[in-house]
Amino acid sequence: MHFLYPAFLFALLTLAIPVLIHLFNFRRYQKVYFSNVQFLKEIQEQQSHRRNLKERLILASRLLALTFLVLAFSKPYFPGKNSANAGKQQAISVFVDNSYSMETLNREGSLLDEAKRRAKEIASAYSINDRFQLLTQDFQGKHQRLLSRDEFNDAVDTVKISPQSRSLEQIINRQQSLLAMHREQPGSIFVISDFQKNMAVSRPVKTDTGLRISLVQLKASKLPNVAVDSVALLSAIHRPGESEKLVVRLHNYADETAEKIPMKLLINGVQKALGSYTVAARTVQYDTLVFSALLPGWQRAELTLQDNPVTFDNQFYFSFNVRQQMPVLLIDGGTPNPYLKAVFRADPFFAANRVPDGNVDYAALNTYPLIILSDINAISTGLSQQLKSYVSKGGTLLVFPSAEVDLPSYKELLHGLSAGYPESLAAENIKVSGLNLQNKVFKNIFEDFPQNPDLPSVKKYYKLNGSTNGAENLMSLPARVPFWAGYTSGKGKVYVCAVALNEDFSNLPRHALFVPVMFRIALLSGHDQPLFYTLGRNETIEVQPIQTNEKQLLKLVKDRLSIIPETRQLEGSTLLYMADQLQEPGVYNLQKQDSTVAVLAFNDNRSESDLSYLNGADLAKMLPKANPVLEAGKGSLKGSVTETNFGLQLWKLCIILALIFLGLEILVIRYFKTDRRPVSQPV
Repeated sequence: MHFLYPAFLFALLTLAIPVLIHLFNFRRYQKVYFSNVQFLKEIQEQQSHRRNLKERLILASRLLALTFLVLAFSKPYFPGKNSANAGKQQAISVFVDNSYSMETLNREGSLLDEAKRRAKEIASAYSINDRFQLLTQDFQGKHQRLLSRDEFNDAVDTVKISPQSRSLEQIINRQQSLLAMHREQPGSIFVISDFQKNMAVSRPVKTDTGLRISLVQLKASKLPNVAVDSVALLSAIHRPGESEKLVVRLHNYADETAEKIPMKLLINGVQKALGSYTVAARTVQYDTLVFSALLPGWQRAELTLQDNPVTFDNQFYFSFNVRQQMPVLLIDGGTPNPYLKAVFRADPFFAANRVPDGNVDYAALNTYPLIILSDINAISTGLSQQLKSYVSKGGTLLVFPSAEVDLPSYKELLHGLSAGYPESLAAENIKVSGLNLQNKVFKNIFEDFPQNPDLPSVKKYYKLNGSTNGAENLMSLPARVPFWAGYTSGKGKVYVCAVALNEDFSNLPRHALFVPVMFRIALLSGHDQPLFYTLGRNETIEVQPIQTNEKQLLKLVKDRLSIIPETRQLEGSTLLYMADQLQEPGVYNLQKQDSTVAVLAFNDNRSESDLSYLNGADLAKMLPKANPVLEAGKGSLKGSVTETNFGLQLWKLCIILALIFLGLEILVIRYFKTDRRPVSQPV
């Protein structure tokens, strides 16, 4: 047996007090005066051995009661496996899971409320001198310090639901990093969570020796749940009044089929589409919503599901911009190309801006969804580098070589973009032999494709390097020689044609296919911002270049919430860093002073939507050195934690025994009679 506070054993010296009182408590006799022996009153006789027995019983009861009271303050215990640090000041790190899944209800209420209660129970199992760290999914800086027990309990009360979701490895590493700064104090780690499967890691978590890790798993009820995982618009460029198609990815996370889940689409507060969907158990389903009648400007969109009782993922937000006009940049060698000028003059939606290759504003390249090179003999090194950067960020580049092309300069540009480049000039009269109708450029162009179409004829052409992987021909010459090909490069797209735009090479500029193909390439181009971002990923947001100064700060505004992000200006774009400032999903206006320069949508991480959980065996593989998983039942965790950390506690038993012996003393004094019945003697 050991004592948690052995210093209290000095109080056993107080046992001498009742002994001294017993020894010096001499009985005083009362004097009775009488004048004659016949008047002698009744004499009460006492048996000395009964009186001595009573006094010894009282003394023993007092000594035992006082002894067990002193032992109770010394806290005796039988050592357990983690009791080596008993009596020392300890540092305890407690993680309280406050992710969205902790909104789930069980018999005790919400899982978050139960987690808070369990955290306080753990703190109550330790000494008042121990220090505690509270950690949540937010990983806030204020949680990187140790608190007293009262401060810890107050901090637990303030914990709220968070959109963040961390892995078990991130949580343990964060707790270990704080306890490493207090190595002079024995450390313990507690993780209170429902342990969703999204917290799993593929390999065991590395833990420091000497740290005791305990996992407390809260049991949630199994609930059905369907959520929108992501959305995509089929058109890259959005025109006013035109029909749009939205592809929605629905995910059923439950083990049973979700029947007729209602879903509606709101754009700028106006309902644009409505549907009802059935999704099989544990499957993903894609559905398409069609809407139209959009006005120019930013569109603030929201998809809403009616899926109870799990509601935290029933909304999905996204935003996009409907352009009044689409800017197109035409770069030539100094002479405007009449065919390109005629193409984009045919539709007022396109705003073509023509510049010679020596007068290009590099900083403005990213403002153009489409850049077309034509009739440039030699591409300068500076322009080549800027075009590579433009394509890598999502821009679309269309290249028509000149009649007198400088092959090395074209190779330097196009080879760096993983695209085919002209190698040599071939002169032969041939015709385009086929179109790739599976390519998205030709979708929706033909109502009925003829059996023997009239395709462009060619007099001479440049042979394009065909070694590039991933090339997709739009038009091909005989023997599958590329005539007009498309290539994916980074986030962008590159289209290369094998002929110059003049009639000495082919009749393509005057052919009926030229205008619709150019329009389709333009409408499929664009490097607009993503439709949505995900909270908790600390993504860097790239927007169109926005010039600011010290008095013109960018800020994200939603209702009364206003956030000032960190900004960095790069050539051709502006980067926004949000860190952990943004916690609430929704659609935000990016404002420069009072004007809106962009609209950004943020959604919660859908990893929380899968309400399936790890079991004890899974957790044991990830944390082989941890204590057995504690499953929180109806009882308190205080006793379990105390027994685990300090062994079998005996102080309660000592208090009970002290009270028993005090009661025994009272009973002896009250009911143990030492007097005999009075005896009358005549004199």
